[in-house]
Amino acid sequence: MKKFSVAIVFCFSVLFLFSQNNSYEVNLSGNAYVTSFRDGAAITQSGLEKWISEKSVVETFVYFQKPETVIVSIKGTAESESVIEVTFQKKKTKISVPAGNFEVPVGTFQLRNAGYQPIKLQGKTKTGNEFGQIRSFVIQSNEKPTYVHDFSDYWGRRGPSVHFRYTMPEETVEWFYNEITVPKGNDVIGSYYMANGFGEGYFGIQCNSETERRVLFSVWSPFDTQDPKLIPDSLKIKLLRRGEGVHIGEFGNEGSGGQSFLRYNWKAGKTYKFLTQVKPDGNGNTVYTSYFFATDENRWRLIASFLRPQTNVHYTRAHSFLENFITGQGYLTRRVLFGNQWFRTSNGQWMEADESVFTYDETARKQVRLDYQGGYVALKNAFYLQNCGFFNKSTPYQSKFTRKKENKTPEINFDELEKL
Repeated sequence: MKKFSVAIVFCFSVLFLFSQNNSYEVNLSGNAYVTSFRDGAAITQSGLEKWISEKSVVETFVYFQKPETVIVSIKGTAESESVIEVTFQKKKTKISVPAGNFEVPVGTFQLRNAGYQPIKLQGKTKTGNEFGQIRSFVIQSNEKPTYVHDFSDYWGRRGPSVHFRYTMPEETVEWFYNEITVPKGNDVIGSYYMANGFGEGYFGIQCNSETERRVLFSVWSPFDTQDPKLIPDSLKIKLLRRGEGVHIGEFGNEGSGGQSFLRYNWKAGKTYKFLTQVKPDGNGNTVYTSYFFATDENRWRLIASFLRPQTNVHYTRAHSFLENFITGQGYLTRRVLFGNQWFRTSNGQWMEADESVFTYDETARKQVRLDYQGGYVALKNAFYLQNCGFFNKSTPYQSKFTRKKENKTPEINFDELEKL
């Protein structure tokens, strides 16, 4: 009788909480990641599928506005019965999953802190091939949590991209020089650490896989299309010079144009230099040339020189950015330092850049994800960008940062660069 009374009290407590809270459905398709043993599970547009291994860990990330009591349940479908384990707020709960469609209570939880809180899933036992297909978590909460919804799952899982816009001088700028350091442990696969952005393209380094890293330089075509095959010959980016070992191709989906990349095993913890020239050719076109200083080889390397037709500009919109381009890596934090920026004018005058403005993309602007930062590191005298990984402190849009001028003009032999 005593146990029965306790059960009644618990049920009434849960009903009371449900009456006070709003219900939010957090789809795994936009908010979950396979964080251990990825061969044993997959996140698709339908949620968690192909969940066959008990070694796989799946984490769903939700940002809660304040400490409070919340109620969690799990929704999905299964071909056969299984037992899964849900870990939330350090509490492990084993759930018996029935065959067919289900919505099963997980429990009532007291949130200790505001901020991102992961909900972990791990399979324990199954009678069929899979533990089940999990569509969502349903959360009863007083305050609306932050998670990916009414937004692209693809961009939400990729995470926010973050940028710096450098304050340019009024003089005509022909060259931009920048230095990148990816701190040790921040060379995350799927990252693009872009150093030298300009009005018509970008130049930086990528971590493409466990075995491949690239130096990437791209220039958009003046013909607006997502498909490079549609660009008329008269508006295609033309290659003028190519560096040793550099691959030349095309790109699409984010505008279209000419792309070049060098497979180069850059290393975290080392500083690399980037130099880009933007100069009209006097015939209604503009030439874009980028050089990379391979610190490990102690030499400048030409990446490529492209001609962009029907364009008559010098260097504009000097900027840097940090982005993740692999959706499954959006739960991992990455950070990069940018230091010692310089402009060189068309008359050969070096001018040091010391001010940057922090911005971010639509994913952050719509507050779909809150894990974005930018700032200044005094010890390194460098600006930093950081994104992804579901950290809790965000930097306001258009925050301004200033670094100390070092007055050390880059030592570059431009005549030798022309010979590369």
